[in-house]
Amino acid sequence: MKIFKKIYIVFYIIVCLSAFGLVGITGYYNFSIDENYSITNGSTFVINSLIPVTAEYNGKEVNKCNELAEIGANLKVDLKLFGVIPLKQTNVKVVSKTNVAVLGIPFGIKLYTEGVLVTEISKLTSNKKECCPAKEAGIKIGDYIISVNENKITSNEDLAHIIEDSAGQKLNFKIKREEKYITIKLTPAASDEDGLFKAGIWVKDSSAGIGTLTFYSPQNNIVCGLGHAIYDTDTKSILKFSKGELVGASIIHVNKALSGVPGELKGKLNYNTIANMVLNNDNGVFGELNCKINTENMTEIARKSEVVNGDAEILCTIDDSGVRRFSCEIKVKDQNVNDTIQNIVIKITDENLISKTGGIVQGMSGSPIIQNGKLIGAVTHVLVDDPTKGYGIFAENMLETAQSVAESNKFKDAS
Repeated sequence: MKIFKKIYIVFYIIVCLSAFGLVGITGYYNFSIDENYSITNGSTFVINSLIPVTAEYNGKEVNKCNELAEIGANLKVDLKLFGVIPLKQTNVKVVSKTNVAVLGIPFGIKLYTEGVLVTEISKLTSNKKECCPAKEAGIKIGDYIISVNENKITSNEDLAHIIEDSAGQKLNFKIKREEKYITIKLTPAASDEDGLFKAGIWVKDSSAGIGTLTFYSPQNNIVCGLGHAIYDTDTKSILKFSKGELVGASIIHVNKALSGVPGELKGKLNYNTIANMVLNNDNGVFGELNCKINTENMTEIARKSEVVNGDAEILCTIDDSGVRRFSCEIKVKDQNVNDTIQNIVIKITDENLISKTGGIVQGMSGSPIIQNGKLIGAVTHVLVDDPTKGYGIFAENMLETAQSVAESNKFKDAS
């Protein structure tokens, strides 16, 4: 009798643990699987996961259907764990195939802010006392100074001259803070060091850098690169700009990456404008093309449901020999499938690339990732402790942003 009781207890514990485990697995996949997917007409739809997840529409497994529905259709697809346990419904939109010109070429970024960006606030000594007029007035790091006494500020020199010529009189600062405009009154103080009137602020009026262009969309006349936003290094916020350009560049040197030491592609700008910059956001930088660009390498963009764990290639330029292909392995980050950034884990396996750069380095952001003949994403970040590894963004996310940019521009033109 005692033996049966022990068997019952063990069986009960196993059942409880299995139930808790199943609940945990179900919850995990409910969170990690996106609410929305796109699928090209006639292609397969597969949820990439360690545990089998089947997708059913009208009682049929979607990944076994040759033709799902007409282009433009929005479908409610049932997802089931092991093909039996209901998980959730997800929206699947049937879209047409999209081909873009894959690039992998270096480019320069020139951004000019609206006004000047406050990057630092510091004390000064006036009348033998420490003070900070900017802090006392309420100015904060990350503010944009648009004008002073209705004089437009376009450079740090503009601001310095007005403050130095103030004779210590109150000045009306027009500030842009986040998306709001406010007015702040500031009284400069005479510095004991040189006698000049100062406010105790450091500002920046422009930014430049090197990156890699991912693709050009002929349908939208939009070119995009980086795969991530340009951040101001001082304020750690996405850099806002009043105007900007994507210009040509060439790679002249490589600072090789080491564990704990990020590498860098060193380049020079040729200042031939490729595109007028339109958007800087988490999915990259986007601009309207205003020059001729090579469209011979037209490639289909893969939807995120088509991206699988395994071998891939990245396209990038690391010297004057042009765009080259380098081997890598990728893994889709389950928990970040429904994010717009860091969707893919990348491991560089190409010994030639590792020997020259150490792996992924600054300036390679935006390098296209190719798998099974399709553009699946772009390199975005490096793991500093192991530069052979990094992250990437889905090309589909960049495409959607490019399309929204084009639509927004059409609306502006029409108005």
